[in-house]
Amino acid sequence: MQFIQNNLGLVALVIISGLMLFWPMINRRISGIKEVGAMEATQLINHHDALILDVREDQEYAGGHAPNSKHIPLRQLSGRIQELEKFRDKPIIAICRSGARSGHGCSMLRKNGFEQVYNLSGGMSAWQQANMPVERK
Repeated sequence: MQFIQNNLGLVALVIISGLMLFWPMINRRISGIKEVGAMEATQLINHHDALILDVREDQEYAGGHAPNSKHIPLRQLSGRIQELEKFRDKPIIAICRSGARSGHGCSMLRKNGFEQVYNLSGGMSAWQQANMPVERK
């Protein structure tokens, strides 16, 4: 107890750092965004005709992407959301390199009324580690 009293600033820093680490996960749960792994994503694609929305930048997408994915960089998503209207009744799986940007993309989709929105946990890195197919164009 004496340590905590003597090092209140350090204890506060540790608590704030911990909250910052877990905030993205907590925020996704609150916002209703579901996380799926590569295998679950494949099931959504095969059984429910899900769309993969790749929100990475052009050079990242060109370096390798999931087959049949729709590419809209995150910075352009709000201006191009109308391109996704025909997929409103289908699951949309957002993907980026690691899962952070796609989480933001999912939030944007949810705010625009898309109900079946999923974030690919681990992003393209997890997709490749699961030995899923990758196209290069």
